[in-house]
This record gives sequence, structure tokens and C-alpha cells, in this order.
Amino acid sequence: MSTTRSLKGAAAALALLAGASPAFAADEITVGYFLEWPMPFQYAKQMGTYDEEMGVTVNWVSFDTGTAMSAAMASGDVQLSVSQGVPPFVVAASAGQDLQVLDVAVSYSDNDNCVVRSDLEIDKSSADELEGKKVAVPLGTAAHYGFLKQMDHFGVPLDSLEIVDMAPPDGAAAIAQGSVDMACGWGGSLRRMKEHGNVLLTGAEKEELGILVFDVTSGPAGWVAENSDLVASFLKVTADANAMWNSGEHEAEMLPVIAKDAGMDEDATSETISTFVFPDVDTQLSDKWLGGGSQDFMKGVAEVFVEAGSIDSALGSYENAVNTGPLTSAHGM
Repeated sequence: MSTTRSLKGAAAALALLAGASPAFAADEITVGYFLEWPMPFQYAKQMGTYDEEMGVTVNWVSFDTGTAMSAAMASGDVQLSVSQGVPPFVVAASAGQDLQVLDVAVSYSDNDNCVVRSDLEIDKSSADELEGKKVAVPLGTAAHYGFLKQMDHFGVPLDSLEIVDMAPPDGAAAIAQGSVDMACGWGGSLRRMKEHGNVLLTGAEKEELGILVFDVTSGPAGWVAENSDLVASFLKVTADANAMWNSGEHEAEMLPVIAKDAGMDEDATSETISTFVFPDVDTQLSDKWLGGGSQDFMKGVAEVFVEAGSIDSALGSYENAVNTGPLTSAHGM
């Protein structure tokens, strides 16, 4: 199956699911997140702060990719997703799923990348040698977007590559076994990939090319509208946990808890989270982010996917895909 058909098929399925009316108990919600992706919210998660401050039971379910998060929100199984990548969000929104960005969960550029197998001895000066190679890419994700932009930068034709849709853990295993030449992913999977290869571009070099990498908290627009106070409370707990971490005064207290929840050891957790930036609410609401910059960036991501044949079309604008109301309310709590 071609990568184009795979991603378009997923988008079509999301469009069908998007019409469903999510059903959930009024006294509980389900939130999606990633394992091996350590963030301050996990401290609050483990401490029971969300349940306490929101007045509901928060059930947590882990995912391997942001595209799976979109499907779970479309079906009504999940009400909110923490740290969904912008590209899978854009794929779903472009397909007609009525999702909204609610905050900027984390910004990162060195923790999402593609790794080329060491024995090939290919780096940025010889990237044209990737032609004909087999690449593991989690389609519709931030890693997929970064892969497309890097291949465009290096002038490597996509039709010269054998692109296989693989979640990052599978891609890490594949490059370790030598069954793929390059693999793309993030977090713990990216660390394992680097044990067997090298990146073509650093995070700073990617940013110079306009490859921003950030995740969002997202939710179905209808559910968010009906539960705006609950969403604001959720975002407030998240923002407080971020502020606690950003202060630099609570690392010894928070790190072991975050590591345990992320399914990682403390050294790996420290290494990973040190590459993350957790913007405060004022920054998130600024023009650079949810005040306009994120919407423009999503339009750019969609256009890259359209040009690559991964999705049929982009929305005319992604302004309605961002809802700053609950975050603004959270700021005043």
C-alpha cells in the first residue's frame, strides 16, 4: 500500500467518525497522552491534582501516535489529548474532523528527527545517497512533516524512496535490525534510533528551515464548547505543573514521579525533558503561538502534505481550529 493511500485512507476514516456524537459519563473524562514523553503534567497526573481540581475522575490512556489520538477523539473514546503533534492534528482537521487546539503543550526541535543507519555513512553533505533507500516514517505526524521538509531541502525525490508507515517504537526496532535505512520518530524511540545511526540536521538547523516542532492539547470542538469550564480547569492544572517545573526549584521532587509515569528511568527522563520548552500561558497566547503564528504554521503544514500527495486539500484557514477561550479563562483562575 502506498503512503499516499494510507494517509488519505486514515483521513477519510476520521471524516466519517467525526460525525459521531461522543458519549461519556458526566463524572469522568478520558485523556490521551504518550509514554516515554516526559512532561510536568504527569506530576499532577500522579498526584491526583486533575481529579481534585476538576471534580471528575480523569482516566488516562496512552497512544503511540497523534493520528491514533485523532481517531480516538473522533469516536468519542477520548475527550482530550495532551501533546498531540501539530501535523496529525492538521491531517484530521483538513479531513473535516472538528478538532480544536487548546494550548501549546510543549515546544521541541531536538527531540523529533530522522536517523540514518550508521553503516551507510550518510550525513547532510551526502544526503542525495538516500535515493533508493527504505525509510520508516509514522505518517501524518510531526516526524512525517519534518521528514518531508528535510527531503525537500536535500532534493531527495519522495518517489525514489520506499516509505513504510511505522510507529516510532517499530521504526526504532527496524533500524536496529537493519531492515530499514532511515527511521523517524521522537522521545525514547528516537534515543534508541540514535544508538544505530545519526541525524542529518540538528534541531537548530531544522528551525532555520522553518521546521518548527511543537505539540498541543486538543479536543473535539463540540465537547469543548459544552464543557468549557472543565477544559479551563484542566488547562489550569497543566499550566501550574509547567510553572512548577519551569521554576527550577522542584526538579528533585518532580523528576522521579514524571519518570515513573512516563515509563522511563530518571537519567533518560532528565535527558529528554531537558530538550523541551513549556511556554507559560502569556507566551502561548502571544502572536507567535496561538495569537496567529500557530494558525499560519498549520496552514503551511497542510500545504506541504497536499504537495506531497498525503492529503487531498488544505482548509482555507485554520483560524477556527484554535480556541483560546478555555486557556484565557484558565489564566484568570
